[in-house]
Amino acid sequence: MTITPRFALSAFFLSTFACADAPATGSPPMTTPSSSPSAASLAATETATLGGGCFWCIEAVYERIQGVAEAVSGYAGGQTADPTYDEVCSGSTGHAEVVQIRFDPKVTSYREILQIFFAMHDPTTLNRQGADAGTQYRSIILTHSPAQQAAAETLIRELTADRVFDDPIVTQVAPLEVFYPAEISHQEYYDRNPNAGYCRVVISPKLAKLKKVFASKLKN
Repeated sequence: MTITPRFALSAFFLSTFACADAPATGSPPMTTPSSSPSAASLAATETATLGGGCFWCIEAVYERIQGVAEAVSGYAGGQTADPTYDEVCSGSTGHAEVVQIRFDPKVTSYREILQIFFAMHDPTTLNRQGADAGTQYRSIILTHSPAQQAAAETLIRELTADRVFDDPIVTQVAPLEVFYPAEISHQEYYDRNPNAGYCRVVISPKLAKLKKVFASKLKN
């Protein structure tokens, strides 16, 4: 599989529709779903936690991948308990915007989850994705097991050796300590706001690329 770097967007539109500019003040806390998945279904799934810029983008991508049961936007990798969106965007908490993905590895493997991750964002820009700048937008893989850690490090070595990207990969790889779901207003953001400026200019082209590069992995 050939992985291509993140395609360029107009600097004007990127500066106009930055994720950090979205209003989120006063968002209610994440609520617990009324029906929980069965123990059997949970046992058959694996969890990945990834950050690659605005979590709206990552979430929208993985919600469309076969075998993904759920993709939840949230915060991880920082030092503040139960951070809010505004606190994370200030850069003071140390958290990254991430998405926690529950998936069936028999349908889509963890390696494939990572391959999609590297194709759908630019892992060579430190603390930045397009106009979204700050440590909260860093490229990061938070692992749930030594096997995931090894898989991530192996893929990064392969991408580096194959010179898939022009610049060095700066993606952090570290064990997950705690994940905090984001406010409910950030969940399924693209599906609820497809005509919003950021969604049209940044996320829609990303999904078009997803359909082109990973057509065989998309849900019907």
